Amino acid sequence: MLTLAIFGMLAAVLVTAATGVIVSRNPVHAAMWLVLTFATSAVLWLLLEAEFLAIILVLVYVGAVMVLFLFVVMMLDVNATVAREGFTRYAALGSVIAAIVVGELLALLWLRSSGLPITRPLAGMPDGHSNTREIGLELFGGHVFEFELAAFLLLLAIVAAIMLTHRQRPGLKYQDVSAQVKVRREDRVRLVKMAAERDE
Repeated sequence: MLTLAIFGMLAAVLVTAATGVIVSRNPVHAAMWLVLTFATSAVLWLLLEAEFLAIILVLVYVGAVMVLFLFVVMMLDVNATVAREGFTRYAALGSVIAAIVVGELLALLWLRSSGLPITRPLAGMPDGHSNTREIGLELFGGHVFEFELAAFLLLLAIVAAIMLTHRQRPGLKYQDVSAQVKVRREDRVRLVKMAAERDE
């Protein structure tokens, strides 16, 4: 009963944080709401006894991806007015997707009350069971190619973010390394000789 109550509170926080990501007008505020969403999802993973996935969610998404996302948002100088216009444009599609998700949740509640074998609770893991070992065997055993492909896509995303932040924009000053290397002393320092003056 206590686990169900904790799950209900976490689910409410998760839905509130996800809604904050959508309706927030400031991109930085939306990113902070997304951090809360990831953190709450990690606690839900802990309730499912998937400790490794919870730690990875916090370290990778909250600690790395979201920090990179915040840097990109702040350096790209996102126009908030244009971003708000897209909210009304995709409101109908978002409503349809939300209705589908609500329908799936209602179907799940109906299945739980139907008594079908699919609704049996998950068995607890025995003592000494290691989620990290099981995931490691799956990733580096039969899915090593997919794992390497995901790492390559993340690297590609980082390079694309750097290229976006260094695009040519008016009003910005850029460093010319070749001009700095070719500079001479006469271009930087000008010696001036003047007669000494005495205050009377």
